[in-house]
Amino acid sequence: MRRPVVGIIGNSYLINDEYPAHAGGTMNSEAVAEVSRCLPLLVPSDPRLVSVAELLDTCDGFLLTGGRPNVHPEEYGEAETPAHGDFDRARDAITLPLVRACVARGQPFLGVCRGFQEVNVALGGTLYPEIRDLPGRMNHRMPPDGTLDEKFALRHKVSFHEGGVFHRLMGAREVMTNTLHGQGIKTPGAQIVIDGHAPDGTPEALYVADAPGFTLSVQWHPEWQAGQDPVSRPLFEAFGAAVQAWCNGRRPWALSA
Repeated sequence: MRRPVVGIIGNSYLINDEYPAHAGGTMNSEAVAEVSRCLPLLVPSDPRLVSVAELLDTCDGFLLTGGRPNVHPEEYGEAETPAHGDFDRARDAITLPLVRACVARGQPFLGVCRGFQEVNVALGGTLYPEIRDLPGRMNHRMPPDGTLDEKFALRHKVSFHEGGVFHRLMGAREVMTNTLHGQGIKTPGAQIVIDGHAPDGTPEALYVADAPGFTLSVQWHPEWQAGQDPVSRPLFEAFGAAVQAWCNGRRPWALSA
């Protein structure tokens, strides 16, 4: 029996500032393979190379990863400014229609950091270019110095809605998470349910209302030590179960109902 296939959305990089490459963090593949029990398949996120239709037919589910470039503000009707940072228009051209197709089909995806923001934008939402510049907000960005352990350390609480999807999945109203993002949700898109917030009010967990499949997405990085972390593990296990269900019988994911 084959393992279900999870397409891991890759990012574009320049190796040594000159060699173009598509890449994905090893920890993403480890979380998919070891916790979700699926086959990780890195996707070169460029419409010149792959189509959304091909990806939907090839993969059973998708991990919408984090990445340094941000969703271009034109995708949510705003002008580009220096505060919006770097962009990856090729990735935008793949992930945004991919999210909409998965929502319509019930095909599972898990959104992480930029992926969390992509889900919101794909369904008509908007983003703040820089959370730390907003009154009363904390700095959610990755610390500029330190080891990986220090950069991915747990830094703030996330509170879930009483009886909501994440509360039921985690078995807790509050959890501790890392935080490595600059942007965040400004207005939620159609069907977007914000199910968890940081102490400063920043949206941290969402799902798509009335979607027939798994659509959970988080602003933090659960792929870090996913096998050991008590918050990351149930998230990737539930995602894996949804992908397995899609692979076997295309059944909807129960907790998203």
